[in-house]
Amino acid sequence: QEQLVESGGGLVQPGGSLRLSCATSGIIFSRATMGWYRRAPGKQRELVATITRYGSTNYADFVKGRFTISRDHAKSTAYLQMNSLKPEDTAVYYCNAAYNDDIINDFDYWGQGTQVTVSS
Repeated sequence: QEQLVESGGGLVQPGGSLRLSCATSGIIFSRATMGWYRRAPGKQRELVATITRYGSTNYADFVKGRFTISRDHAKSTAYLQMNSLKPEDTAVYYCNAAYNDDIINDFDYWGQGTQVTVSS
């Protein structure tokens, strides 16, 4: 069955770094646009970054220059390298995979989320 599992979250001091991983299974990873989203308490979920099957990336303004999204097709895994972390980056980070099968079905899968806390 389809599964996205995030890992790598934790507690880090301002200015520190974390690398999140999103391990996928049961999906057509080679077709998927992978994305990272986040939701802070009391706030709406927001897009952080996306990467297409071809490697094209897109970033939210608030992370541009600090975060890098990447993917490893051999491992069917997406990553989010987060540098220069700020307290306002504190949120639950979610992995997303979106694609269609070129027939009729659209697919949109989400992981369970991983907590990132930036605090001194």
